Amino acid sequence: MKDPPILPSEITDEAEMAQHQSRRKFLKRGALTVAGAAAFGGGLLAISSKRGTAKAPALSSLPELSAAPPSSAAPLAPIAPLGPRDALTSVEDVTTYNNFYEFGLDKDEPAENAGSLKVTPWSVVVDGEVDSPRTFGIEDLMAAFPLEERIYRMRCVEAWSMVIPWLGFPLAALLAKVKPNSRAKYVAFTTLQDPVQMPGQRSNVLDWPYTEGLRIDEANHPLTILAMGLYGRALPNQNGAPIRLVVPWKYGFKGIKSIVKISLTEHQPKTAWNTAAKGEYGFYANVNPDVSHPRWSQASERRIGDLARRPTLPFNGYAEQVAGLYSGMDLAKFF
Repeated sequence: MKDPPILPSEITDEAEMAQHQSRRKFLKRGALTVAGAAAFGGGLLAISSKRGTAKAPALSSLPELSAAPPSSAAPLAPIAPLGPRDALTSVEDVTTYNNFYEFGLDKDEPAENAGSLKVTPWSVVVDGEVDSPRTFGIEDLMAAFPLEERIYRMRCVEAWSMVIPWLGFPLAALLAKVKPNSRAKYVAFTTLQDPVQMPGQRSNVLDWPYTEGLRIDEANHPLTILAMGLYGRALPNQNGAPIRLVVPWKYGFKGIKSIVKISLTEHQPKTAWNTAAKGEYGFYANVNPDVSHPRWSQASERRIGDLARRPTLPFNGYAEQVAGLYSGMDLAKFF
């Protein structure tokens, strides 16, 4: 089936692109309100200035990773198919167009500044409502869980999108190792907090450390993975090294990066963006073209590398796989 023709109205204009800078402006305004202009000034310079930062290594210099072949004993999880317009986003765009506010507010700043992050040694604590809490080193995770290649669409709340070939393993496999108990209803995630390595944390643009959360059935869904690589190599720092969450039917801000802790909880955990602006960034953050952000529409998106906009798909195109998780819920209320 041929792609539909591109209409003049679908071309992204400069005014619309400017609109999607409003989240960055919101961050600055919010931090000024909370911290005061004088206190915030130094923190904003720390986030925005290239001084005292280190450029992240190129993807080509990072270790190669390979996906394990499927076996009858451990078959790989089913993958939702991509559409005819879902070509892979270029390595250049995937690794230089990033939101990672710990390293800067502009899209190019994480790649410019994230070389300061030291990803070895690294460990992830898994605790909370579990029978067998554990601390896993990255080498433990690599040994315990075969990596799978998952080519997923990624949709940012700012109305742009990518298609990324991740290397990772199902989060459900890790959770099974620690044996959640009957009180475990949610899974909370925490990013590293280290303002020396992450200069953006010297500001008050968000309530650090960055936190995120899922309902446990979302966490155990076979599409939910912990990614450790992309494009056949270890994750670049700016993409969330050494381990990050990928939930392809949710907006990208749910994909917490540089994880150091995973806790199973009885009650819904706080999350960074929901704490910063509850009316704009819901806990669920499912991609929904029918529910607009208060400051822009979510009905269409711009695929990075393309000029034309395209309609946004419910649940980012994964409705067949995940819509049942939300049966009976008002998705405009639980956004």
